Amino acid sequence: MAARNARPHRLTMTTAIDTNIIVALWDADSGVALAARTALDAAFNRGNLIVAAPVFAELIAAPGRTETFVAMFFEEAGIAIDWHLSEGIWRAAGRAFQGYAERRRKHRDLGARRILADFLIGAHATVHGYRLLTTDVRLYQAAFPTLTIETI
Repeated sequence: MAARNARPHRLTMTTAIDTNIIVALWDADSGVALAARTALDAAFNRGNLIVAAPVFAELIAAPGRTETFVAMFFEEAGIAIDWHLSEGIWRAAGRAFQGYAERRRKHRDLGARRILADFLIGAHATVHGYRLLTTDVRLYQAAFPTLTIETI
């Protein structure tokens, strides 16, 4: 993505970005990367882009990625990082995680387990009234029914 800090926005819609969108953008599969780039460009044209702090933390965990690389990517792409997660976000994430755990037990779900970071990302978008760009539509629809979700 090209540097975007200089382009003013006509709309004030803010889109929060899930970790999986950035990972898709960096994917060697050009189809997935192109879809992620197209979705990010569309979101940028509608307003601001932001990630919650857990997205940054998840991205630097991958082999070969450094804090400097991830921070520079976000800066050059015009994506803000929200380092401050309020009490309301933590509480909303906790309630959503609790609901997820109850649904998982009730349905005896043996699939991959979700981690708290997923719910912090969803709660961050929900509490602030942002759209969430993600590939995990099913998870976020169940956990945050009022959240506006976009996908690639």
